[in-house]
Amino acid sequence: MITRPLDLASRPRRMPRNFDAFYFINAGLIVLFFLMFGSRFVLAPGLGVGLKGGFALPAMEGAKATAVATNVFISMPRPGVVLVADEGKIDFTQLDGWLQARAKEHKAPVLLIRADGSVPMQDIADIEARATAAGFIYVQVAFEESAVEK
Repeated sequence: MITRPLDLASRPRRMPRNFDAFYFINAGLIVLFFLMFGSRFVLAPGLGVGLKGGFALPAMEGAKATAVATNVFISMPRPGVVLVADEGKIDFTQLDGWLQARAKEHKAPVLLIRADGSVPMQDIADIEARATAAGFIYVQVAFEESAVEK
């Protein structure tokens, strides 16, 4: 019985001893594409608004009537966590410097605090005091308009 009719084990060529120039060109192009089109985040960080179990603003009757235009905002998805747009997650010790830098960027800085309903008012009041000390002229806390049935 013939178990190896083509005798393929004796026919392969030896591996080349050096790489072609195409290898380095391909590797360089791959690195170039990752640098040009890459992102520092694989998945974009964000806050899921309105998702079950996700970030949810507290509801308040008349919230739309007291709305003001703001030029700086921070998000607090849970107690003790502060998210800012350009740096991501920062702690309360870094927040003072961040607030001072943003207050200097705007002529009339107004801060919007988007806090989840689970964040205690003590954290929000602490951030409001820090923002006022940093030079913000007004601090607004975000609320959803509550659904009133009539």
